[in-house]
Amino acid sequence: MRNEYVQAVLAVVRLVPAGSAVSYGDVAELLGSGGPRQIGYVMSHHGGSVPWWRILKASGHAPEGHEAEALLFYLEEGTPLLGAFSSYLRTGEGRWRVDLNTARWAPTDNDFDRIDIIAEQLERSLHRLSVADDGMIL
Repeated sequence: MRNEYVQAVLAVVRLVPAGSAVSYGDVAELLGSGGPRQIGYVMSHHGGSVPWWRILKASGHAPEGHEAEALLFYLEEGTPLLGAFSSYLRTGEGRWRVDLNTARWAPTDNDFDRIDIIAEQLERSLHRLSVADDGMIL
C-alpha cells in the first residue's frame, strides 16, 4: 500500500470528531479512493496514532479484538450505542454496537473543503507515481 494513500486515509480519520463515527466505506467514499477493505487495511496496520475507534464496520461494530478498549472511548466521548454495553463492561459478555445512524459524522462545509484538499493531493501524488512507473520523465 502506497504511503501517500495511507497518509490520506489517516488525515481524513483525524477529522472525525469525538462522539461521531463513520464506516470504512464512508472514509473511502469521502476520500474518493479505495474501498472498505483498503481502509480497513490502513487502519489495522497504520491506525494506532489516530482515533481508530471512530472508524467502524458498516454494522456499527467496533474493530475486532478491540471492542473493550473501543467501548471505553465511546463511553468517554458520548458516542451513541445500542445493545447490552453495560453488561459487557461488567462481564465481558453481551452484544452491543455503535448506533451509526445517530453517530455518523456529518462533515461541515469546512470539513468537506479539507477532505477535498486531501483527496486532490492524493490524486496528484498517485498520478505522478503512475507516470513515473510508466518510465516517463516527470
